[in-house]
Amino acid sequence: MDLKYPIGTFQFDEEITGSVTSNWISEIGALPGLLRSAVQDLNQEQLETAYRPGGWTVRQVIHHVADSHMNAFIRFKLALTEERPTIKPYNETEWAELSDYTLPIETSLVLLEALHTRWTKLLHNLTPADMDKTFVHPESGEVSIGRNIGIYAWHGKHHLAHIISLRRRRGW
Repeated sequence: MDLKYPIGTFQFDEEITGSVTSNWISEIGALPGLLRSAVQDLNQEQLETAYRPGGWTVRQVIHHVADSHMNAFIRFKLALTEERPTIKPYNETEWAELSDYTLPIETSLVLLEALHTRWTKLLHNLTPADMDKTFVHPESGEVSIGRNIGIYAWHGKHHLAHIISLRRRRGW
């Protein structure tokens, strides 16, 4: 198993239809509960365990998902309200070293529950024309809202798999 990409990288070359995005939105909506279940009953030592050599700890993964998904939510709103906005990337590796990443994971789990409630409300109400709106990422180019929904459905499952595979490997 590839410890860095346990579910592989995001790949989707088919047409992004309403049923495809509806499924992705459901996955985004379910993520906070799945993450909460995945970290249930982990002790402090387990939370400080990296999911792979050189990787983040479980605590850092949870806080990273919150940071990443907050940024994603803002990027969606920018794309919906501006013409092809250029978004600002951030250094996720350096963010993971900041002091707020030492907070209890409950802080980010609660944040994710609230954020995903707002985010899925927004996503469920997008029109077909909204799905074609884009933003520009300076490193990866132009991204449509429809494709970005898939990227973030994958992103949540990707990090969830880090935690679940670590638990399986360690027998937790």
